[in-house]
Amino acid sequence: MKGCVIRLTGTDAWSWDAPFSYTVEKYEETGDASLIWEGYKAGRDIEYCHLEKLHNLEALPTDGFLVSCFPVKVKGASTGWTRAVAILDE
Repeated sequence: MKGCVIRLTGTDAWSWDAPFSYTVEKYEETGDASLIWEGYKAGRDIEYCHLEKLHNLEALPTDGFLVSCFPVKVKGASTGWTRAVAILDE
């Protein structure tokens, strides 16, 4: 995958950042506001889409599939939910 640019990331967790209670504690100790929502800042350099709370990832093969997403537009919101579907090569 040399030279590959990733445009979609996903996790089965609520977020790919540290738990917010931990982040708040670290912020109070250091005063470093860059710690808040640190993972989401990756999109500043390379635009990408990020999916959270995905299910059944363990059922997917390590490669050989496509992902198609069917998002729901939420009026006035910066985020929403999507139906993510894996399309397997059979």
